[in-house]
Amino acid sequence: MKKFAMLAVLVASVAMIAVACGAPAAPAVVQTAAPIIQTVAPVVQTVVVQQTSAPVVQTSAPVVQTVVVQPTAAPVAVNKVLRINLGSYPDIIDPQKSSFVNEIAHLKLMYEGLTKFDTKLATVPGAAESWKYNDAATELTFTLRDGLKYSDGTLLNAKRFQYSLMRNIDPHTAGEYAAITDEIKGAPEWRGADLSAVSDDDLAKLQADVAASVQALDKSGQPCKEGEEGYAQADCNTLKLTFSKPAPYFHTIMGIWVAYPAKEENITEGGDNWWNSSKFQIGNGPYVLKTLEPFVRARFEPNANYWGGAAKVPIEFSYIADSAVSFQAYKNNEFDIIGLAAEDLATVKADPVLSKEANIFPGSCTFAVMFHQLKEPFTDQKVREAFAEALNRDGWVTDVLQGLGASTLTWIPPGYPGYETSTKWGFDPDLAKKTLAESKYGSVDKLPEITATFSDTPRNRTRYDWLIGKWKEVLGVDVKLNPVDPTTFTALTKDINTAPQMFILGWCADYPDPQNWLSVYWRTGGFGERIGYSNPDFDKLVNEADSTVDPAKRADLYAQAQNLLIDGAPVAFMWNNVNTYMIKPWVTGITTTPQDTDFPGSQDVESIDIDVSKLPQ
Repeated sequence: MKKFAMLAVLVASVAMIAVACGAPAAPAVVQTAAPIIQTVAPVVQTVVVQQTSAPVVQTSAPVVQTVVVQPTAAPVAVNKVLRINLGSYPDIIDPQKSSFVNEIAHLKLMYEGLTKFDTKLATVPGAAESWKYNDAATELTFTLRDGLKYSDGTLLNAKRFQYSLMRNIDPHTAGEYAAITDEIKGAPEWRGADLSAVSDDDLAKLQADVAASVQALDKSGQPCKEGEEGYAQADCNTLKLTFSKPAPYFHTIMGIWVAYPAKEENITEGGDNWWNSSKFQIGNGPYVLKTLEPFVRARFEPNANYWGGAAKVPIEFSYIADSAVSFQAYKNNEFDIIGLAAEDLATVKADPVLSKEANIFPGSCTFAVMFHQLKEPFTDQKVREAFAEALNRDGWVTDVLQGLGASTLTWIPPGYPGYETSTKWGFDPDLAKKTLAESKYGSVDKLPEITATFSDTPRNRTRYDWLIGKWKEVLGVDVKLNPVDPTTFTALTKDINTAPQMFILGWCADYPDPQNWLSVYWRTGGFGERIGYSNPDFDKLVNEADSTVDPAKRADLYAQAQNLLIDGAPVAFMWNNVNTYMIKPWVTGITTTPQDTDFPGSQDVESIDIDVSKLPQ
């Protein structure tokens, strides 16, 4: 997820997660008794849904920019607008730099990878009509569809995807998901180059090595032209990747945002904030970004140049972080889709109309209390173990989430390949006190000050009050609270130097494979390094698993790696989510999947429509 995921923090818009892939922006909450968690293949469900018309006005953050209308959009019927509250405004909307669910939600509408995922989460053709590995799975060749265009009508070819992959690896980009393409030969060396120490000549050589492994080829198999000529070359329709080791899953990685083909010239012209303007967000996905008012609203129109045909309805994102405010707006018919918070569940269940509009289905995220292992006292594993053993996960799910989730002691969630149960570091108050006494501190009064940082909303304050109250009850420790702005919180957690001492974060699946949960997140250089996690023995196991073609052996290696991760108690695994949304009855054509961490039906957004005959008069 991330993928972070995906994707990622307790923000107020409770089910509108910030992942993939990175992870949620709020605890996914909604359901009554036993949480719905799938046990085998991901559950897919079809729901009928639709909308009204009155716009929602954000109450806090200001509008900061004038937007430019994009040129090409398919005509749509008047009054058809799917209005979704996404929660907090993204920290960034750049394909090669994004990692949180709310960021990726925007990118998925505007862009498409060489592959994509269907409603069964299978990898299917996207911009590429086909792909082929060599026998050793060390080479992968994509053939693009003929006649692909950007939303502005200009040519889209393999050269554009080559640029995106090179930009993802480029150390100057410093992307959140840069390491996910490390299988490409030469990628780790160039990506990991110390820009303050390496010479320009050596850096150019590292870049050239990667360029030899990411080749855009014409119909005769020759390299495509360079520069603007290459971008205009109609027969530049093949992308060939060479790996340093077998990577039989890499076609799936090409379905996520890291290789989305943003235009080089737009990035150059727009500068560091190019992504914040509809003028430069020219993509190849099912939608066109029509207008963008940061922190307030974004409007997307169907892309008439999308190869798969125009979508049925415009989409409007709003960014209300407080779930109480968004719920009231939903009841006023100002939204068609919102995340359903645990605090509103009783109201929804008791209402004969609202209860029919609640949609609760299995999710794809795991949440955990993150301990920064380079910041005292969490440098001591015994302290981390003690906090994990003092964590009443079942109480959190019952009291805070109102049953909308399932407690967990492991990382990969039920229903995903690699899921295994665990009993380590479960809730045990007496053991927690004993474990803390065994730490180098010896007792609570000798611990340094401990602060829990979180995304600030009234409801999140209540949740964190509950959490630190339980640690006080079991361990006698006074944890201070540090509420920060939701967008600021996201930014803080992305850097090892700014990541807080302790905080809650989630990870949502980017694609259904243990490699996404273990290698992508916890391998040295991945997302886990933001809290100081690095384990050479773990790295060795996942590196071998990643390059193993035999499914049984590969699964066993990942299982060993996950057990090693759990043994080290780098975090206190906490709960698995369920996706919980309110959807108006006039929204139709939604097919849900566990990876609908942004909004329901996002894997097949082109099918969503609005039945205007059901709109309120």
